[in-house]
Amino acid sequence: MQYRELGRTGISVSEIGFGGWGIGGWGERDDAAALNALRRAHDLGVTFYDTALGYGDGHSEGLIGKALKSERHKIVIASKIPPKTFRWPVKPSEPLAETFPADWIIKCTEETLRNLGSDYVDVQQLHAWTDAYTQHDEWRDAFLRLKQQGKIRAFGVSANDWDPYGAVGLARSGRVDSIQVIYNIFEQRPAEQLLPAALASQVGIIVRVPFEEGLLTGKLGPGYQFAEGDWRAEWLAPDRLAEAAPRVKALQAFLAPDRPDLPRLALKFCLSNPAVTTVIPGMRSPAHVETNISASDGKLLDAKTLDELRAHAFVHGWSYPWAA
Repeated sequence: MQYRELGRTGISVSEIGFGGWGIGGWGERDDAAALNALRRAHDLGVTFYDTALGYGDGHSEGLIGKALKSERHKIVIASKIPPKTFRWPVKPSEPLAETFPADWIIKCTEETLRNLGSDYVDVQQLHAWTDAYTQHDEWRDAFLRLKQQGKIRAFGVSANDWDPYGAVGLARSGRVDSIQVIYNIFEQRPAEQLLPAALASQVGIIVRVPFEEGLLTGKLGPGYQFAEGDWRAEWLAPDRLAEAAPRVKALQAFLAPDRPDLPRLALKFCLSNPAVTTVIPGMRSPAHVETNISASDGKLLDAKTLDELRAHAFVHGWSYPWAA
């Protein structure tokens, strides 16, 4: 496992982090497998664990706290505060007082600490963002107060889903320590403005959805049957699976000994951008953990490969089912 510093925080994290949404409860829930996956990840060098208060109403946080309680001082936990409206995405027209007032930020952070069974969370984030909030002070003052109290070590935001430009102004401002964003072989738009701005301002980048919700693993093709309760059945409808299939197949040409399958190619693509600090694929089993972690071997994609992969960007415009 390779490690990188999260922006200017001085906090070192593993290149491959543990995405904790799946273990929070969507689709089939298997807490025993989740606990095994978390412990296996730690054994293999994962030090970064990303979760959220909204993942199973704190269930994901609780599992992470339980699995890694004895290792708390060795790991970095990032969580997120949901908008008080519980609507995603947050829009410019929504007043900060309705989405992320200071008392809500503090209340949610206290709840996260109880779920984790910890006195502090390493990175606390707003679980949505709009550029209209960049120059507001209330949300940032609340984070600074929590930091002064020792309840958080750093803070950031999670950019709205499929919004590669909405946090660019925030990155340029340097008013946060980290920004989380969707970035992958298909969704390459963050590399246009957000990633360069973050690198220039020493803002850490946490990449989510590196597998395009499973498409870039090569396992979701035409006719795939999702498990009961898996929200992706609506998002990846049969016509979308058929549309994506030839694009996924074309990526097989980029496999090589250090990236023998699509998941490792997808992860190495993200890690090959110097602005990226860590990538957080969802992991529900030790098998997922072992495959994903093997992508962090110090062998990044060369400039020629990255240039060729730019032609495989796929801006599909598919909104998530919960988008307001």
